[in-house]
Amino acid sequence: MCGRMAITLPQEAMVQMFEAIPANDLPEVPNYNVCPTVQVHTVTSDTGTRRLRPMRWGFVPHWYKSPTDGPLLINARAETIVEKAAFKTAAKERRCLIPASGFYEWTKDEDGVRYPWYITRVDRTPIVFAGVWQDWSRGDEALTTCAVVTTGANESMGRIHTRMPVVLEPEDWALWLGEAGHGAATLMKAAEEDVLQFHRVDRAVNSNRASGAELIEPVED
Repeated sequence: MCGRMAITLPQEAMVQMFEAIPANDLPEVPNYNVCPTVQVHTVTSDTGTRRLRPMRWGFVPHWYKSPTDGPLLINARAETIVEKAAFKTAAKERRCLIPASGFYEWTKDEDGVRYPWYITRVDRTPIVFAGVWQDWSRGDEALTTCAVVTTGANESMGRIHTRMPVVLEPEDWALWLGEAGHGAATLMKAAEEDVLQFHRVDRAVNSNRASGAELIEPVED
């Protein structure tokens, strides 16, 4: 699962990392509390030309009459992505990379109190999620939207949640984007145990209005 993330990498660094052409309307960074329905950074490839583009986080299938006509689709399950009507065409034709500095997950205690955790890469490089995207329009309203692909959690991540985003390594980016031929389905698996790490953060991030670098700072368990 992935329901909140942080994006702190400067735009110029993203451009260099992906060797992509940037759009003029990219979201502002840093943002330590990126919530569904806001714009996130994505990378797409058109005949080998990579573009860094903003997309609304929350996939809107083409048959929705409005962006709120059905469930908010922020994640796409790897196990069923090619079967679900909402995602199957995108999984084959419209895949993207979604970079983030880290993401949040929550656990609950016996009283139902939610405790947030911040997950990052062990090597401190940006996390790059596998994503799918969709253009949607009705009348004068048009959106380009995306979802993060998720899979079953590995053993370490399973301590805080049963699912996790599909994390792509740099050598996998071209295959996921369709630049390196077929076989992207083989990438939809849990990351190796030594890729991600996590620490508890303050419950302030439970509010989608919270902001600031202090949201990712460790707190005592």
